[in-house]
Amino acid sequence: MANFPVINLEKLNGEERQATMEKINDACENWGFFELVNHGIAHELMDTVERLTKEHYRKCMEKRFKELVASKALEGIQAEVQDMDWESTFFLRHLPNSNFSEIPDLTGEYSKVMKEFAEYIEKLAEELLDLLCENLGLEKGYLKKAFHGSRGPNFGTKVANYPSCPKPKLVKGLRAHTDAGGIILLFQDDKVSGLQLLKDGEWIDVPPMRHSIVVNLGDQIEVITNGKYRSVEHRVIAQTNGTRMSVASFYNPGSDAFIYPAPPLIEGKEEEMNQIYPKFVFEDYMKLYAALKFQAKEPRFDAMKAVNSSTATA
Repeated sequence: MANFPVINLEKLNGEERQATMEKINDACENWGFFELVNHGIAHELMDTVERLTKEHYRKCMEKRFKELVASKALEGIQAEVQDMDWESTFFLRHLPNSNFSEIPDLTGEYSKVMKEFAEYIEKLAEELLDLLCENLGLEKGYLKKAFHGSRGPNFGTKVANYPSCPKPKLVKGLRAHTDAGGIILLFQDDKVSGLQLLKDGEWIDVPPMRHSIVVNLGDQIEVITNGKYRSVEHRVIAQTNGTRMSVASFYNPGSDAFIYPAPPLIEGKEEEMNQIYPKFVFEDYMKLYAALKFQAKEPRFDAMKAVNSSTATA
C-alpha cells in the first residue's frame, strides 16, 4: 500500500512546485484525502484551539455524554450498534451567518480563538480550491465561484470529541460515509487516532501528525470534476485509550448554488451521458443526504439525475 499523501505547502514556492502540484493531483485522484504541513497556520494558535476545545469538552460536554450513554445502556451492549455514533459534537456556523451567540457554554476566549482559526481555515480552503483548479485546467477562482450562490459559501466547523469506548468493536465513533459538501479541512488529535478512509477495499488509517491539517474532498467536488476527483468513504473507529479531538471545517456551496460538471471537463464526452453527473441546487442535495448519509453516494447522484429527467419531461 502506498504511503498516505503528505503535502508540504512551502514547496509550492520553489523549484519543487511542479512535483508538489502533481502530488496534490495524485492525492485527489487516487485517495480523496491528503495531509498538509507548513500550511501557514501558526502552531501556537492550533495549540490554543486544542487546549480550549478539550477544556470545553471536559467542563461542558463530558457529563452530558456520560448521561446519554447511561440512558441508552450502551456500556452493556452485546450486539453492534447501527443507529448512533460514539461522539460528542456541536457545530459552529461562520458563513453566511454566524451562530456563535446561540452556542451554550461558549466562553469569550474560546469564541474569539475559534473565529480567528476559522479565518485562517477559510483562506486555506480557498487557496486549495485554486490549486485544484490549476491541476484541472480550470480558470483560477472557478470552484470558489461555483460554490458562491447568491450569498456566498456555507462555511462551518463541526467540533467533535470521541471519548474512550469500552466496546469499540460494537459501536463506531462515526459510521462510514462520504461528506456531502465541498472541501473539508480537519485539525485532528495527534495522540489518539481513529480516522480511517476506504482505499482499494481496505480501511487505511489517516495518520495523526502534530500541527497538520487533513484535507478531504466532498461529493460536490466529485460532481463538478465529473468524477475525476472523488469523495471517499471514511469513518472514525472508537478507541479505548483516550478521547480523540476533531475540529473539522466544511467549505461548502451556498444553499442556492447550482452544482454541475464544469463544461471544460465534459467537452467531447456528450455521448457518454451515463458518466456525466447531474445538475442540482445544493440545498436539494443536502435534503436527500440528510436521510441517506450513511448509505452509498451513487444512489444520491442517481436520484438527482432522476429529478432532472422528470423536470425536463414535465
